[in-house]
Amino acid sequence: MVQPKYHVFICTSCRINGQQKGYCFQQGSTSLVQAFMQEIEDRDLSGEVVLNNTGCFGICEKGPVVVVYPEGVWYKNVAQEDVGRIFDEHFEGGKPVKDLMI
Repeated sequence: MVQPKYHVFICTSCRINGQQKGYCFQQGSTSLVQAFMQEIEDRDLSGEVVLNNTGCFGICEKGPVVVVYPEGVWYKNVAQEDVGRIFDEHFEGGKPVKDLMI
């Protein structure tokens, strides 16, 4: 069993019926998932960073929302441009990105 260092959850506004509609989806969260996946691959972190898309976290006005465990860090308004910083500062540097935190 894989024991990742970080488990990342990204809201893609996925509904129980499989449809994706909602604020985070409208703000490009599916592209954000792709950006995280690419960064994991580029940095060879597939065993350390595990990624899941989720349904709504209930704080749509702060979306796209990204949650990182085990610390329980919640990031708001995450854009593709922020992904590199999250990897640099949080995953590889060990310190959450303060200005993105909720």
